[in-house]
Order: sequence, then C-alpha cells, then structure tokens
Amino acid sequence: MYRIYRELELNLRIKPRKRLVRQKPEPLAVPETINQVWSMDFMHDKLEDGRNLQLFHVIDDFNRESLGIEVDFSLSSERVFGP
Repeated sequence: MYRIYRELELNLRIKPRKRLVRQKPEPLAVPETINQVWSMDFMHDKLEDGRNLQLFHVIDDFNRESLGIEVDFSLSSERVFGP
C-alpha cells in the first residue's frame, strides 16, 4: 500500500494522536504533628576532580527539619536502610 501511494505521489493520511484524559490529582496531605510524615531523597553531585558525591536526606514534613543526612562517595543500601 505504501509503495503504491509513493508511486502515485499521494499523501498518506496521518492519524492524529489520541490525547489522554488527565484527572485532577489529589492535593498533598499536610501533616498535623511532628513525626507524622517523613520524606527521603537521594541527591548527587560531582566534585571538581571528577569524583561523584552522594547524599541521602530524611526530612520531617511538618517542620521541614532534617532528621538525618548521609554523605559519602558510595552509599550502599545496607548502610542507608540498615540490615
């Protein structure tokens, strides 16, 4: 079919993409007391000499207090989450 269209110099019909229907996301819950909700995050950066630096943060969402920061060139799962 494609070959015949090309020989006759016809344009192929391009189907428009179907858009996904997006539902409104639920708003984030706001914690009401300390130690109710914690967030954790991994970050990384590169030093001037090319070595990678990795950081692991644990933050209390109520008062945005940092509960712990682990910094090293290599963070294993056993070191971060324990045995």
